[in-house]
Amino acid sequence: MTEPLIVASGVTRVLAGAIPVTLVRDIDLAIGGNELVAVTGPSGSGKSSLLYLLGLLDLPTAGEVRINGRATAHMAEAERAAVRLSTLGFVFQFHFLLPEFTALDNVALPMKALGALPEAGMRERAHLLLASLGLAEHALKRPDQLSGGQRQRVAVARAIANDPPVILADEPTGSLDSKSSEQVFMILRDLVHLQGKTVIAVTHDLDLARRMDRRIVLDDGAIVSDDRSGGA
Repeated sequence: MTEPLIVASGVTRVLAGAIPVTLVRDIDLAIGGNELVAVTGPSGSGKSSLLYLLGLLDLPTAGEVRINGRATAHMAEAERAAVRLSTLGFVFQFHFLLPEFTALDNVALPMKALGALPEAGMRERAHLLLASLGLAEHALKRPDQLSGGQRQRVAVARAIANDPPVILADEPTGSLDSKSSEQVFMILRDLVHLQGKTVIAVTHDLDLARRMDRRIVLDDGAIVSDDRSGGA
């Protein structure tokens, strides 16, 4: 049996201080290939904290996150960064595009960091990704020349630039209007159903979550439900 792409075992994250704050507690979770996963729960339930731990953007206080079977807790930061670049793509509520760069250059950034393609190859792939998301004519525009929905689609193109098997999205539709939200959702769904990727998306939108293949609900930092039924 193939090992899941991401496995969290007993993962807990505590913020130290005069009064310690537990962000997530004793999380056991396995996420495999070709999954469309929603992570939901009340505000402050630990959704984003869990996503950052699964994405190696934060380290657990206790427990372990394994990526493709590799333990990560004791990796050097450079090794974790290499795993993020090759295995994980990130989409956030606020796109975090670099304002001085064009859409094309923003999409090329992860490829430059990975260094697997020559410059011409990176630009060609960036063009193809933008075209696949309906942004071919906007490739040379800066973020301030794009709509919110267009900026988020550029962010998705950037997230998949290195062809990672896993996309982690933190409220990817949270700042968008309903039309743009639907476009981004359909793109994420197609990444799973047509390209075989895994998408893990934090969302407060319960209607959106119900349309995903798997819904994980957190409360007070712990998983209280993990439902694989449904999806649309």
